Amino acid sequence: MIDDTRAKRNVMVLVLAQAFLGAQMPMIFLVGGLAGKSLATNVCLATLPISMIVLGSMIFATPISTIMQKYGRRTGFFLGAFGGALGGGIGAYGLVLQSFPIFLFGSFLTGIYMSAQGFYRFAAADTASDSFRPKAISYVMAGGLVSAVFGPQLATATSFAFVTPFVGTYLAVMLLNAVGCLLFFFIDIPKPEAPAADAPRGRTRWELITTPRIAVAVICAMVSYALMNLVMTSTPLAVVGCGYEQKDAGFVVTGHVLAMFAPSFFTGHLINRFGVERIVGTGIAILGFAGVVALQGVELENFYIALILLGLGWNFGFIGATSMLAGAHAPHERGRMQGLNDLLVFGGVTVASLASGGLMNCSGGSPAAGWASVNYAMIPFLILAGGSLLWLMLHDRRAAA
Repeated sequence: MIDDTRAKRNVMVLVLAQAFLGAQMPMIFLVGGLAGKSLATNVCLATLPISMIVLGSMIFATPISTIMQKYGRRTGFFLGAFGGALGGGIGAYGLVLQSFPIFLFGSFLTGIYMSAQGFYRFAAADTASDSFRPKAISYVMAGGLVSAVFGPQLATATSFAFVTPFVGTYLAVMLLNAVGCLLFFFIDIPKPEAPAADAPRGRTRWELITTPRIAVAVICAMVSYALMNLVMTSTPLAVVGCGYEQKDAGFVVTGHVLAMFAPSFFTGHLINRFGVERIVGTGIAILGFAGVVALQGVELENFYIALILLGLGWNFGFIGATSMLAGAHAPHERGRMQGLNDLLVFGGVTVASLASGGLMNCSGGSPAAGWASVNYAMIPFLILAGGSLLWLMLHDRRAAA
C-alpha cells in the first residue's frame, strides 16, 4: 500500500495557497470589468482587462510548466506570486494615471499568477497514489471556498478605500501575494529527475493531443472553463446594468465561487465511485441548465441560481477533466502535456473573455439583451463537449469488447 503522508502534507499547503492567494482572482474578476468600463473609451472593451489576464495565463502556461519540470514546483509557484504582485502594482498605477494601456499591462502580468495557480491541481497529484489522486485534486480545489468568501468581500471593502476607485483592491492583491508566497517554503514535491540518455523520451505533443482520452479531457476542460469565464466575466456588468448595486454583484459572484469549490470535498469520491466520464458529463449538463435559468429573466434570483449552477457545472467538468488527463500521461510527459493543456484551456478562456464583453455590451442594445446573447453563445460548445465525451465512452466500450 502506497503511503500518502507526503501527498497529504502537500495538499494541505496547496489548499492554504488556494484559499489565501487564490482570493485575488475573484477580487479581480469582480472589479476588473467595472474598472475597465471606467477607463475604456469604448464600452465594448470593458472586459478587456479580464481577457488580458487570461491571455497572460495562456502565454505563460508553457514556460511555467517547463520551469516547474526543470526546477521544481516551488520555483514556479514563487514566480506566479511575483507576477501577481507585479500585476497588482502596475494595475493600481494605471488606475491612478487613468491609463487604460498601463492598466491592461498590469492585467496581463496578473496572468502569470493565474497560470501558476492552475498548476496547484497538478501538483496535488504529483506525490499521490492512484486512489488518492482524484481526492487530492478535489481537496486543493476546495481551498477556493475561503477565497470565494474572502475575495469578493475584500474587493468590496477596498474598492473605494482611496480617492481613485479600485486602487485599494489592486494594492490588496499585492499584499496577498507578498504574504501568501511564504507558504511555498513548506511544499515537499521532489524536482523531476533529469532523464537518462537511454530513458524513453515520451510522446510528442502531437501524439499526446491526438490520444483519444487526452483529446477529450482537454476539450471538456476547455469548454468547462471557457463557458464559466464567458458568463462570469459578464455577470458584474449584467447585474449592475440591470439596476442592481455593486454589492449585489459581489454577493452573486461569492455564491458562484462557493459553488465552484464547495463540491470539491466530494467530487473526488464521486469520480472514484461513478467514473470520471459520468462526472464530467454531469458537469456539462449542469452548465447547460445554468444557461437555461439565466435566459428566464434578469431578476436577482435568476442571477444567483444561474451562477451557482455555473460554478457547480465547472467543478464537475473541470476537476473531472483534470483527473482524466492526470491519469492519461506518464510522469516524464508531465511538463510537456500539462503545459500544452493549460495553453489550450486558457486559449479558449481568452477567446471567451474577449467575446464576453462584446456580447454583453455590444449586442441587443440593452443589458438584458446582452446577457441573453452571452448565454445563447454557450450552446454550440456544450454540444461539442457532450458529443466528444459520448464518443470517448463508445470508443472505450468498443476497445474493451
